[in-house]
Amino acid sequence: MAFFFASLNSGSNGNCYCVGNENDIILIDGGISWKETEKRMLQIGLSIKKVKAVFVSHEHIDHVKGIEVLVKKYNIPVHVNEKTLKGAGNFIPKSAAQLFTSGETIQIGALLVHSFSKMHDAADPISFVVEHQGLRIGVMTDIGKPCDNVINHFKQCNAVLLESNYDSNMLDNGKYPYLLKKRISGDFGHLSNEQALDLFLTHKSKSLSHLMLGHLSQENNHPSIVQDLFTKNSVSTKISVASRQHPSEIIMVSENDNKKAAPNSMMQLDLFN
Repeated sequence: MAFFFASLNSGSNGNCYCVGNENDIILIDGGISWKETEKRMLQIGLSIKKVKAVFVSHEHIDHVKGIEVLVKKYNIPVHVNEKTLKGAGNFIPKSAAQLFTSGETIQIGALLVHSFSKMHDAADPISFVVEHQGLRIGVMTDIGKPCDNVINHFKQCNAVLLESNYDSNMLDNGKYPYLLKKRISGDFGHLSNEQALDLFLTHKSKSLSHLMLGHLSQENNHPSIVQDLFTKNSVSTKISVASRQHPSEIIMVSENDNKKAAPNSMMQLDLFN
């Protein structure tokens, strides 16, 4: 059965990611409007009707601002921990919330969603690894530094969407106030290109077929910098960069060849109907 992931939007303007198979899709975070979520899924051949749950990494507005209307319109449950639910306020309807404790594994159809704590300046921030038939896709953004949890889960993944938020030189020499620069580069801020690259080179699995870099800063990074940096340091892992404006292509994860599928071949797997 097909196992895939895609970014619908990645950045401080909104974060939303799809992981799923032919029957079950989950969204990780809901930081764009329901209209954009539906439209962007349609653009890459996915049906929002197959979304079985939304999982929330933390309460910051660029991860939750689209959830309230999305879950009410489509009656989708929201899996969230208690502190994140409290911090998100009205963005997450309590009637739709299904509480879990960080570290738990939740089953959605044939998908196993593993949650784990990370370092970020939020109430109880977590990231997720989604497992299907022994294959694992990680969605790991908003990380101050790679703690043991992040490293251990990264090692087990066949594909990862990983934060690569800022270029250190651009941040140091940019126009942001000093305290904001310290917040971004601190242990509870975001991963730099250099930190993300070190995590990749030091801890990648031999079976890591695809690395998508995401949550790039508009002011302190550029897709070409990230693409070039990781491509020249990668031998067998395919590298791509998630956009702040557009959905990515669908990335297939396979035990056999781990090759990306073109959108047309994905539609032949009947992901839309």
